[in-house]
Parts: sequence; structure tokens; C-alpha cells
Amino acid sequence: MVKIFIVIPNFNGLNLLINCLNSLENINSHNFNLSILIIDNGSKDGSVDFLKNKFENADTNNISNHMLIINENNLGFAKAVNQGIEIANKNNSDYICLLNNDTEVKPDFLDNLFKTIEKDENIFSVGSKMLRYDNPDLIDDAGDEYTLFGWTKKSGDGVSIKHYTEEREIFSACGGATLYKMSILNKICYFDENFFAYMEDVDIGYRARIFGYKNLFSPNAIVYHHGSASSGSKYNEFKIKLAARNNVFVIYKNMPILQIILNIGFLLFGFFIKYLFFAKKGYGNIYLEGLKEGIKDRKKLNKIKFRSSNLKNYLKLEWKLIANSFKLIKK
Repeated sequence: MVKIFIVIPNFNGLNLLINCLNSLENINSHNFNLSILIIDNGSKDGSVDFLKNKFENADTNNISNHMLIINENNLGFAKAVNQGIEIANKNNSDYICLLNNDTEVKPDFLDNLFKTIEKDENIFSVGSKMLRYDNPDLIDDAGDEYTLFGWTKKSGDGVSIKHYTEEREIFSACGGATLYKMSILNKICYFDENFFAYMEDVDIGYRARIFGYKNLFSPNAIVYHHGSASSGSKYNEFKIKLAARNNVFVIYKNMPILQIILNIGFLLFGFFIKYLFFAKKGYGNIYLEGLKEGIKDRKKLNKIKFRSSNLKNYLKLEWKLIANSFKLIKK
């Protein structure tokens, strides 16, 4: 039987976590050996006590194991995810299903992700169709795309659920509700903990593509998403600074020097437009601080070494960046 670990990082998300776990109790599990692993990042809202009690009295009809890792401090999303992956690996898990604590899933959510990822041995990840929790007739995310401007775009954001009904290849899958193939994770390495939070899913999706693997979108894997639950709001100083820094990290780590030189004009233009956008909202200086930090700390990253054997994949990536940029401009 296929073994899957559902890994949920948590930081002060008690109110949302309750509904997330309740939705998992109804998940279809007849094809899987399922384990739920929650990594708590130093929560102070009673999450740990709730989880201990919940797991001690858990109904194991459809979930084989309930596990809890308790960190004293907030080690970041990426570190927490990697802790989960390491434990899953030691337990010979075939797949990792990464799930945000502010999500609720449909019972056939995992079935549909699995059906897609099993179609091709080169599929690394499959992302779900995330709907807005407060307005489920609208899409929150239908796969992430990356552009020449260094911008990540959520496909389908704010669009009717009647759209994005076909399975398709995407640049990267949102780490909030995605199934990852463990065998490929072990080849390309885990999430980069230097990112702490934000853009780490784009980074790992980018890395997978460099090595010739694919990321797909499953339209029938439905998840309801609250959004920005841990950071508190869509725009705030913590999130803007971290995302700006991590944008620099993604570029430096994954693009060979020649590709950076080729795209530098587009990237600088993208950063300038983003600065103007955040300046209007009063966060211009915070955004610049994030960019400066990214440039200063880039050497901490393990830059992906260029290999001639991956040249074809780099060319495909560049074409994808160009195509995504034109799509963005047209809109």
C-alpha cells in the first residue's frame, strides 16, 4: 500500500487547525497508508495541548499514525517542512503531502493528487485547486507561474471556479496544498531553510525543473484556503521584507550567471515596479531593505551548479519565463 505523510507546519494557528484536522478525518484513505505529522513552531495559543489531546484520542479508522513535533521557537516554514520530510523518509514514505494549517480539504483531495502524480515518473509535484474560503466560488490559486520580471503569479487568483478545469503543467506548485514525490526530493534536496518562509516552494519547483522534472496542477483536488493566516495579513512588513529577500534568493540560486546577465534588464524593471507598488502602500523602504538583505546574504545559498547535461532544461525554463511574461503583459 502506498505510504503518504501529510505534513502540516503550525504556528499559533489553533482556531484554523481544528477545522483542517476535522476535514482530514473524512479523507478517502482506502488506497493509502496515511500518517498525519504536525510540526509546531513554538505556538503560544494552546495548539500543543490541543494536539496532544487530539492525537491521544484520535480515531484511527482512516489515519494510521498521528505524530507531533514540538519546536521551542519558530524555526520557519522551510525548516519545519524539512523536519517532517526527514521523519517521513525514515518511515519509508512514498510521498509527502504538504498542507497549510489554514486549509480544509475535500474527501477526494488526496485521491486526485495521487492519480495525477502517478501518470509519469518524472512528475515531482502536483498542486491542488485552492479556493477562497470566504468565497468558494472564486479561485485562490491554480498553480504558480514565474516571469522574467522576478514576479510569481498565482494562476486563477480571483477567477471563477468554472475556469482552470484542465490538468496542466505549471511552473511550481503552491506549498500550501501539494503532493511531492519522495524519491525526487531525495535527489534534488529538501526545501532551502535559508528562505525561512515564502518563495521556498517556487525555489524547489524551479530546482526540480532544472533537473528535468515536472510540476502539475490537478483541477479536481479541491482545497479551501483562508490565506495569510500565519503572517496576519496580505501586506505587512514581515512578509514584504522576507518575500523581497527571497525573490533575490530564487534568482541567484537557480539562474546561471549567463542567464542572470541575459535577464538583468527585465529583473531590474520588475524590482522597480514592485518598489513603486509597495511605496504607494507605505512599504517602499521595507521592500528595499529586503532586496538589500537578499543581495548581501546570497552567498549563504548553495547555488545550483550549471551542468551541460541540463542545458535543454535551462532553455525550456527561459522560454517558460518569456511566455509567462507575455501572458502577464497581455492581461
